[in-house]
Amino acid sequence: MTTRLTVAQALVRFLAAQYTERDGVRRRLIGATWGIFGHGNVAGLGQALVEYADEMPYHQGRNEQSMVHAAVGYARQSNRLSTHAVTTSIGPGATNLVTGAALATVNHLPVLLLPGDTFATRVADPVLQQLEVPYAGDVSVNDALRPVSRYFDRVTRPEALIPAALQAMRVLTDPVETGAVTLALPQDVQAEAHDWPEEFFAERTWTVRRPGADPAELAEAVTAVRAAERPLLVAGGGVHHSRAEEALAEFAAATGIPVASTQAGKGSLRHDHPQDVGGIGHTGTATADELARTADLVIGVGTRWTDFTTASSTLFGRPGVRFLNLNIAPYDGHKLAGMPLVADARSGLQELTEALGTHGHRVADAYLAEYAEDKERWEQRVDACYEAEEPDVRPTQPQVLGALDAIVDESDVIINAAGSLPGDLHKLWRTRSRDQYHLEYGYSCMGYEIPAAIGVKLAAPDRPVWALVGDGTYLMMPTEIVTAVQEGIAIKILLVQNHGYASIGGLSEETGGERYGTAYRYRADDGTFTGAPLPVDLAANVASLGVRVLRAKTVHDLREALAEARAADTPTCVYVETRTADTVSGAPPAQAWWDVPVAETATRASAVKARELYERHVSTRRRHL
Repeated sequence: MTTRLTVAQALVRFLAAQYTERDGVRRRLIGATWGIFGHGNVAGLGQALVEYADEMPYHQGRNEQSMVHAAVGYARQSNRLSTHAVTTSIGPGATNLVTGAALATVNHLPVLLLPGDTFATRVADPVLQQLEVPYAGDVSVNDALRPVSRYFDRVTRPEALIPAALQAMRVLTDPVETGAVTLALPQDVQAEAHDWPEEFFAERTWTVRRPGADPAELAEAVTAVRAAERPLLVAGGGVHHSRAEEALAEFAAATGIPVASTQAGKGSLRHDHPQDVGGIGHTGTATADELARTADLVIGVGTRWTDFTTASSTLFGRPGVRFLNLNIAPYDGHKLAGMPLVADARSGLQELTEALGTHGHRVADAYLAEYAEDKERWEQRVDACYEAEEPDVRPTQPQVLGALDAIVDESDVIINAAGSLPGDLHKLWRTRSRDQYHLEYGYSCMGYEIPAAIGVKLAAPDRPVWALVGDGTYLMMPTEIVTAVQEGIAIKILLVQNHGYASIGGLSEETGGERYGTAYRYRADDGTFTGAPLPVDLAANVASLGVRVLRAKTVHDLREALAEARAADTPTCVYVETRTADTVSGAPPAQAWWDVPVAETATRASAVKARELYERHVSTRRRHL
């Protein structure tokens, strides 16, 4: 039996019938579709979404990139078991997807992209917004999505949709392969009718695997753990994706092995768990980084070992240090010449704990006492950063975080991605629940926070969701505030005004760039941006988009505004201008290096000095072979 539908109608019906299942929990794979319509998709997917509005919820976006961010936020909050689709027209609508697609793929988060494409029949050639490629007739701007997609297909015939759609679902639900998936849809093919087999629209459940460890690899891992005197575990985002937090807590409690976390892995243990030693790497805590420098075995669980985590290969400095990589992806399992333990994070941790035995292994009491004392000293530094002895002055950025810390509980979710906030949060934030800390630091994309907060709120409607943004990030992409207002999505925006790209300004100063081009100031007579601050009123801008704004001038004002925003049931923004941090209330400096190459030749003193320091750091870098 067949049903005659357009390609777009068939695709929407198919997507509405796809489900995932893991650990006996079944949920819809494509929860909704985001879209901005143009001539490349309005008569195809646009009509199909109207036709099947009862089966496929639709969200109206304002920017194509931010629609992807919203879908990614939803997917992460849904543990990668559910995501959204995103449809655009051809041309600039499609190319605007590229940044969001790269973010999704870098972070291993599923999102389905459905850009319109030029005519498959080429009867209208060139069509409006078409890029003509003289050397290839089958290339369009959508091919820019190939390198940032985990799967890409162009559906040039109706019958090609069936294998393309099935492959797309396979990749979206594969815990190793998942990321952005793109199905480019020529606008004439979208509207073309075809006789579809009814089996194509039957409900289909995709099981998300939990593979266990190979016995030989597990045995080698057990031997390595037993032999280690100063082991350190580094928890990455894979712990969260696998919902392995409880298994990690049991492993840490049984062995006493301290647990540090990457940006993606923070919250794998609560901040007050005895074995939690905080963030690791360039933005990590002194406790975790000192442990890393002396560790003889480093156990990576669900981490990609980025340069921030390894301090650009300068952090793990003990001679003979070995790495044990528990990862579902073999590619990551072999990094740093490590012993691979290829398995799902939860399954692997459970098997490793069982294999070590209930009374079979525990680190020495002296090691436990050492890092417990170091952790206590670090917590005192956090207290000093958060404390505001003068409540009637402007807060520093760490004091802003301290004020937020004082009002949230385990139900709150905080979202951030770029600027100086990720470093302060990684070092200072006290995570209370497994999914409270939502940092997109794989791509560190300015503009992610507000649309991602919308996606998270759609996935967790009963939880307070905070988008933490600086002025530079806010000006990149505030457009989805309108969507939040339109749909009554009660996100909370904490907008910090610091008059420019504060994070890059600091990095510029450290590397001899003298903060050139990083401040939001008037151009001075000498051509530099060193004049008075620009009279930009970001609070007024937020209000103009329909959001209630609470202006906080002092620490006292900030505390009251945050409490009011948390209780609000409509989108609300707290706006605060920070002051320059002093030695008491400023965040601790970086506890480990990060490799940003400095000019090898220069005449300016700042760059010459920065190069000398750079060469000293480079000399400590090592390759783990």
